[in-house]
Amino acid sequence: MKYTKEHEWLRVEGDLVVVGITEHAATQLGDVVFVELPETETMV
Repeated sequence: MKYTKEHEWLRVEGDLVVVGITEHAATQLGDVVFVELPETETMV
């Protein structure tokens, strides 16, 4: 698992990459009511 300085994490599972935020970031953000994601199969 890899972490960013912005408290995000990435985990590679075969051809898939799972992205999340740390518990610290979740606590600081409070309730997340909107998430903007790229189209599927978009290179990021």
